[in-house]
Amino acid sequence: ADDRRKRLATIATMDLSLPQLIAVFAVPAIFAITLHEAAHGYVAWLLGDPTARLAGRVSANPLKHIDPIGTIAVPGILLLLSKLSGTGLALFGWAKPVPVVYSNLRRPRRDMGLVAAAGPGSNILMAIGWALLARLAAGEGELARFMVLVGIAGVQVNMILALLNLMPIPPLDGGRIVTSLLPPRLADAYSRIEPYGLVILVGLLVTGVLGRILFPLIAWSSRAVLSLTGF
Repeated sequence: ADDRRKRLATIATMDLSLPQLIAVFAVPAIFAITLHEAAHGYVAWLLGDPTARLAGRVSANPLKHIDPIGTIAVPGILLLLSKLSGTGLALFGWAKPVPVVYSNLRRPRRDMGLVAAAGPGSNILMAIGWALLARLAAGEGELARFMVLVGIAGVQVNMILALLNLMPIPPLDGGRIVTSLLPPRLADAYSRIEPYGLVILVGLLVTGVLGRILFPLIAWSSRAVLSLTGF
């Protein structure tokens, strides 16, 4: 238990140099962001819309999904700012959105909610996978320590993306899920929030409300996933 707490504290206290942080977070962050989008495309394909598949976006290859700003620049800047400020890490980003044609889906209202849920769902599955890596890698030596840190980083990044995207604010995945569940008239009214969704999200971030909501959930869910694997 003491060893586990020490490993968790290593990232929580940012007790790594900037190059070390980049080495630990780079692969988990890129796959968390890009496979999130691939999952949207894959589920859309299963539900009748082959658009993303025909565009080559149902792929585990990060190069198919990387957005230079959202996948590389924004996470890198956030990592740098977190290190310089000594505050907790809030790492997130985005990939190129996969194309989904609403009318191609067999049951568009229901299926759009399932397509939206696939992204956060993939992040939760990836978090469990990274937790298993941390559990299996636990041992003596620098390589083992590095792999444990990568696993913990993978859990944290994926839970951040899952929980952030599940917020019920269009156009986030959570907003699309809510829209798919509401009766048509309410869904139409709710979807009109979408043009202002980014403004709402930034407002919540600037006022600190977003952090007060998400940070406890991220910490709890990360611990829960690691505990699930016996770490």
